[in-house]
Amino acid sequence: MQETEVIVAGAGPVGSVGAARLAAMGIDVIVCEAEATCAHDLRASTFHAATLEMLDEIDAAQPLIERGLKASVYQMRDRRTGEYLEFDLVELADRTRFPFRLQCEQHHMSTLLTERLPDMPNADVQFNTRVVAVEQDADGVTVTVETGGERRQLRTKFLIGADGAHSTVRKQIGVGFDGFTYDEKFLSLSTSFPIETVITDLAHVNYISDPDEWLVLLRVPALWRILVPADVDDSDELLTSDTRAAEVFERIVPGHHVETSHRTIYRVHQRVAESFARGRVMLIGDAAHLNNPLGGFGMNSGIHDAWNLADKLWKILRKGGDASLIDLFDRQRRHATREFIQAQTIANKAFIEQGPGESHRSRLDRMAAIHADPVRRRQYLLRQAMFESLEDAEKVQ
Repeated sequence: MQETEVIVAGAGPVGSVGAARLAAMGIDVIVCEAEATCAHDLRASTFHAATLEMLDEIDAAQPLIERGLKASVYQMRDRRTGEYLEFDLVELADRTRFPFRLQCEQHHMSTLLTERLPDMPNADVQFNTRVVAVEQDADGVTVTVETGGERRQLRTKFLIGADGAHSTVRKQIGVGFDGFTYDEKFLSLSTSFPIETVITDLAHVNYISDPDEWLVLLRVPALWRILVPADVDDSDELLTSDTRAAEVFERIVPGHHVETSHRTIYRVHQRVAESFARGRVMLIGDAAHLNNPLGGFGMNSGIHDAWNLADKLWKILRKGGDASLIDLFDRQRRHATREFIQAQTIANKAFIEQGPGESHRSRLDRMAAIHADPVRRRQYLLRQAMFESLEDAEKVQ
């Protein structure tokens, strides 16, 4: 039976960062990924400044910056009036070496890190290897994996479930996943059409509010990525059809024919695991929490989970720390998830869709007041760059 100190289930952006950090700290680690390669999932494409600070410690920030697009300015726009506010992360240049959002598809990072790991003497990546069962005892965890129809067992001191929203690890340890699913679908479209030549005052990141069809326009190096709401009762085939794509773009860039390179429909959830740890098994990323994509916090908060947990495991495995550190990880990251990630993404969605409660005009006026006040604006930028959530979590004991 192959043995190691830590097994990470899942080689997505969160699992690959967790494994890379542990390996860099001298911890023996095996990554088990069910698929043949890192998934080319286009959902997450934003790396916030706080995350880039972490990635720089494992020599991953600069390679991503070379592949991506720096977006220091982002806009909050009203679709009907055309008025907008611009927030410039350059104001945080005294706080971070990375005063921008990096727009770069997540699969670039997953691929970069999983290609590096096998070159390290204490790391192994096993693709086409699905975790199917988990049994833990006082000394460790026995993980049953399946490769090509054959099952075998691995032994580890700790198991990290970074295996996504439908996490097998979470189900195996019996952790509930409470929350809700939005009563709408999200339609994501990608195009190389130069939208900026039609809407000439766009930033690289634009959140555009509207009660009928809110809109997110994000620029990545070669493409614009567009996100709009869709009726939950419409079929995926209809929503991803040429007709529907043409209708969406006619409302964005009227009179222009727009070709798309990617169309996807997905459901969006706000869910948090009832615990991020049970015994020697921990959950991070989408296995532990899900949220809507408005703000780009999902992948980033998962990476922050991985970073926090790696610190705790290093103290346990190399410095004689006790199991209470795992409980501390659970408290700190659930606090960050509930108090910041969930709260902020729900608020972002209410703003952009001009939802119920506070009037949209009041929301715009409140945002304008934040924008006009240097102190409040800086605090807002620190929050959006995710420094505030990290600092708040560290205060939890």
